[in-house]
Amino acid sequence: MVAALCAALVVSLGLVQSATAAPTWPAISKGSSGPDVGVAQYLLRSHGQDVSVDSEFGPATESAAVAFQKDKGYAADGVIGAETWPGLVVTVREGDSGDAVSAAQTALNKHGYGLTVDGQFGAATASAATKFQKDKGLGADGIVGAETWQSLIGESGGGGADGAYSLPIPRDALSRDAYNVPHHDYPALDLPVGTGTAVYAVHSGVANQIDNDRCGLGYEVAGDDGATYYYCHFSAHGVGSGTQVDAGTQLGSSGSTGNSTGPHVHLEIVAGGANRCPQTAMLAVYDGTAPPAPGDLPTSGCTE
Repeated sequence: MVAALCAALVVSLGLVQSATAAPTWPAISKGSSGPDVGVAQYLLRSHGQDVSVDSEFGPATESAAVAFQKDKGYAADGVIGAETWPGLVVTVREGDSGDAVSAAQTALNKHGYGLTVDGQFGAATASAATKFQKDKGLGADGIVGAETWQSLIGESGGGGADGAYSLPIPRDALSRDAYNVPHHDYPALDLPVGTGTAVYAVHSGVANQIDNDRCGLGYEVAGDDGATYYYCHFSAHGVGSGTQVDAGTQLGSSGSTGNSTGPHVHLEIVAGGANRCPQTAMLAVYDGTAPPAPGDLPTSGCTE
């Protein structure tokens, strides 16, 4: 009785902090490319799979993933996602060596640490791991265990109202004002971020890769809300064509491919046969409120 009253008092005084949701594991599959694929290839090697590390998810990587999944009793679909990653990662710490350490170094480099990927967990790797953990609010012990792996590989999306929508880049990458900047030409949104910034699906749907002169590397996502979302100028794809993605799933990494004057993320929302202004929707997501339905977004007023 006393314990229950104390607990109620703690809650009423606002002394209980809500837990931060763990980042979402990315889903990578045949056709994916980039650092997450390289991490997966090193980890598959650490589990005895014979696969080269080239950061390209081809048939050999798919076969290795299927073999690993069968060994673990997972669904053997060749997709490395929420079920496979936790069994694939290996805890590594200072003094360790091998492919799992190379995987950790590759994952840390995805976040800008510039380590030499040599498979030796020395002082520089320990320092980078500790700094990453501090930056993410994790236990800063320099050991790359399950929680640190999930933050390294998954990285949280932009969040939003009830999780149905996400910002297209990490929330701390740009200020709120960046989501209200007019586009130079037609209804769209350009977000100036450096090469290698994670790019997330704004809404759930089926993702298909784009690779052309205008968009460069990017995605067309047929949204479950009936809209089509276009993302352009990536430096690397992250998921294969035909992949079902959720809001906040990392699609790939930003860059400046295609018709681009500098690194940025280009976002278009098409609904009812017309380009819609993404600004209103993204500001709502940033503020944690429900965005308007895509078909209710304006078709003008967001260009210079």
